Amino acid sequence: MGEVIEPSRPFRTAGAPVPDVRPSHGSFISFDRSELREILNVYGRMVAAGEWRDYAIDQLKEKAVFSIFRHMGEVPLYRVEKDPKLRTRQGAYSVVTATGLILKRGHDLARVLAVLDRRLKLVRN
Repeated sequence: MGEVIEPSRPFRTAGAPVPDVRPSHGSFISFDRSELREILNVYGRMVAAGEWRDYAIDQLKEKAVFSIFRHMGEVPLYRVEKDPKLRTRQGAYSVVTATGLILKRGHDLARVLAVLDRRLKLVRN
């Protein structure tokens, strides 16, 4: 029938070598699946409440950053940062405001994110 193209092989043109532009393993920091699930759970609740509207994820060589925006195109309200160099000292996770103020820092992402998660509470008199 037709020729089968293997997706794992890079496309080559007329014998010209194709450079591998993918980053090598370990060259950048990223959030793993469980960390993203925790962050997106809080983000989803705040979107449903109408507080937040957009986000961005940056994977840098020294840290990973999840930026939270109220409106698209603005400065992020908050940044959730993962910096593995700080994991033995203050903790790898931190929540930073737009002005650079660190609201919470620690080893447990769920406890650090609690500063952002303003759930409604029943108040009795």
